[in-house]
Amino acid sequence: MSEETPGFEEKPDVPSGAQEDAEPKAADSSKEGKAAPAGDAAKEIALQAQLDQAQTALTERTADLQRLQAEYQNYRRRVERDRVTVKEIAVAGLLTELLPTLDDIGRAREHGELQGGFKSVAESLETVAAKMGLQQFGKEGEPFDPTVHEALMHSYAPDVTETTCVAILQPGYRIGERTIRPARVAVAEPQPGAAAKEEKSSDEESGGPDKG
Repeated sequence: MSEETPGFEEKPDVPSGAQEDAEPKAADSSKEGKAAPAGDAAKEIALQAQLDQAQTALTERTADLQRLQAEYQNYRRRVERDRVTVKEIAVAGLLTELLPTLDDIGRAREHGELQGGFKSVAESLETVAAKMGLQQFGKEGEPFDPTVHEALMHSYAPDVTETTCVAILQPGYRIGERTIRPARVAVAEPQPGAAAKEEKSSDEESGGPDKG
């Protein structure tokens, strides 16, 4: 019978492989702990890239929407302008056809023939034309303006200092700023030499021209 050595306890046999496996596991766990923050940073970078991409796309879509809205507003203004222009052309065409009738009414009024039912109809027609924007112009004594007057007769007069409308043969008509028929007038100009005579008479009244 053998004696056990006092003070020593027997330890269970531990396979050498188990100890070796424990050390790599500890090392792996430390590596995972260090890799986790790096993985979060990569995710943040990826999310930031996606956010930047979405922001860029939103900016582009907003710019496209603003451009389309501006184009639509320009289209509406263009259509409205064209509509007004077409309306003005149509109204001007209609009123131009009525001008001979309005001339007849004017001549009848001058000769005192605008009476009875004809007078009422004529005045109604003139009222409707005025509501549509038709304006009559041309008065005796106003300066001649070739942009709105058409001179059919010409003469000289001693009492005018510039080319003047002395008779309205046919009144002119306009719609707004657009002239649809110029006023047909007779004009008079100052007599040739009248300006020189006026200067001479003025010099005589003042004691003659200054002498050096």
